[in-house]
Amino acid sequence: MNEAHDFYKNGILVVEDGKIVYAGPSNDLELKDVDETVDLKGKWVLPGLVNTHSHIVMTILRGTGDDMNLKAWLEEKVWPLEQQFTPEIGTASARLGILEMLKSGTTTFSDMFNPSGIDSDEVIHAIADSGIRGAFSHTVFSAGTSDEQRANLEEAERFAKTYRDFADGRMTTMVAPHSPYTCTPEALEECARLAKEYSIMAHIHVAETHGEIEEIENRYGARPVEHISRTGLFDVPAIMAHGVVLNDEERAFMRERDIRVAHNPVSNLKLGSGVADVASLVDAGIKVGVATDGVMSNNNFDMFEELRLAALLQKGTYQDATRLPAEQILAMATRIGAQAIGMPHTGALVSGKRADFITIDPSDKPHLQPEAEAFSHLVYVAGGRDVSDVFVDGRQLVKDGRCLTMDEEKIIADANRLRGDLQA
Repeated sequence: MNEAHDFYKNGILVVEDGKIVYAGPSNDLELKDVDETVDLKGKWVLPGLVNTHSHIVMTILRGTGDDMNLKAWLEEKVWPLEQQFTPEIGTASARLGILEMLKSGTTTFSDMFNPSGIDSDEVIHAIADSGIRGAFSHTVFSAGTSDEQRANLEEAERFAKTYRDFADGRMTTMVAPHSPYTCTPEALEECARLAKEYSIMAHIHVAETHGEIEEIENRYGARPVEHISRTGLFDVPAIMAHGVVLNDEERAFMRERDIRVAHNPVSNLKLGSGVADVASLVDAGIKVGVATDGVMSNNNFDMFEELRLAALLQKGTYQDATRLPAEQILAMATRIGAQAIGMPHTGALVSGKRADFITIDPSDKPHLQPEAEAFSHLVYVAGGRDVSDVFVDGRQLVKDGRCLTMDEEKIIADANRLRGDLQA
């Protein structure tokens, strides 16, 4: 499947120096001087999935804080637990999350991680070693003393500057103020400066709940989108996580400023935040990517589950089965998601794009039959557990469901051992 949603029953994908140089029917190409050929023996090949918003360092907290509303969940579970993190816990948690992402077909992701207790350099090197692609953000909070807040901003700047072009270009950074309710206007202004100075995107949680809207209106006399825009943060390319509570005026502003949205359907449902009006965002011409959020509020990184639910929610909400058809939602989880996080060089199987792709073997899976309806199955049936192989930059990272770049047994053992050090 390529960018135009063309399908080839007997297709060929040619990769050179990490890039796709040909993707199309086999009868259009005569292969010469090829170093290596791989017969996928009937496997389906599609672009790697793009997860536009996650919290990889929180993976070790999966299953903690279930059945709580957002505000209480953050204040009573997430932040107190994160304060207990050590560098070892943070890195082990990130590795566990990356392992799950890769094995379920995610090749690119955009992430925010809380700096509390972790070693940001160690985490990003661990992520780089896995071979995955992505944009990573050292989250900014306006908490603690003025000196602590300044130190947080300085570290965010150091991280953004150091890693904005890292791991042979596979990894970059964003500036990530957590939200309008955890960051002062001054912090948002400083983040806007960093984004402009280092030519990086901004990544922020916005309009996640009605409670947030009310809180920001009471504090600043404006809804979150307007309040943030006053600080200059939306003068730079930006992606907002969630965007559940938006009005027509805000959507028009977002279209004008090219503000993108990371849609987190499972997390929004689990936290009782609501259902984002994705159809209206798309109709307004806004780039919308699909995302899992962190596994404390999901509780997995299965992007196939997200894209299926994203489509079904819009159909049910509008009582219109034509909303978010299969081709559109799959594009949002691949090509459009890549554009939304500033990585248009991936997300599609076309010449010139990076060779990031995954395979699914339907041969022994009754739920993926009949194969004549393969495209439908990718959206409405398939799951992350169906992924066979994963390639990034033409390098195979997962083969027949087994990760080649990470020690699976050690990662799982470390996560279970270190989880016992945290007091929920």
